[in-house]
Amino acid sequence: MKGFFDTSVLVPVFYGDHVHHEASLELFIQFDKSTGCCGAHSLAEVFSTLTRMPGKHRISGEQAMLFIGSIRERLSIVALDGDEYANALEATVARGIVGGSIYDAMLAHCAIKAQAEAIYSWNIRTMRCADRKSHAGYVNPEGLRWGC
Repeated sequence: MKGFFDTSVLVPVFYGDHVHHEASLELFIQFDKSTGCCGAHSLAEVFSTLTRMPGKHRISGEQAMLFIGSIRERLSIVALDGDEYANALEATVARGIVGGSIYDAMLAHCAIKAQAEAIYSWNIRTMRCADRKSHAGYVNPEGLRWGC
């Protein structure tokens, strides 16, 4: 099965004391480039999150890049080209999605492009952003499937 990783699953992989660390890491190590992927934008989201965490959890840009390297070693990176991006924006606007949810929608379109069968996320909000044409189901890393 091809799995698509949302940023909400990738970040806990690198924090041993995160509430979702164990389940996220267990899932992450089950995949490789042929079976797992994430959106290119997720790399920037992971970097941003890791370098702005509060207190002792904040890491340097150099450390964050090591974690980004781990993601790139394990997962295929999916990006939309210019036309795909514009088409995804049009489809998203037609569904009434506005504001910051546009980023979740763009990731959902990356999952569609990758032909992912499951989109792994801790954020149930992302489910609203999926294109109904997608056959991917949203699954949290503990195996709970969310229907669209």
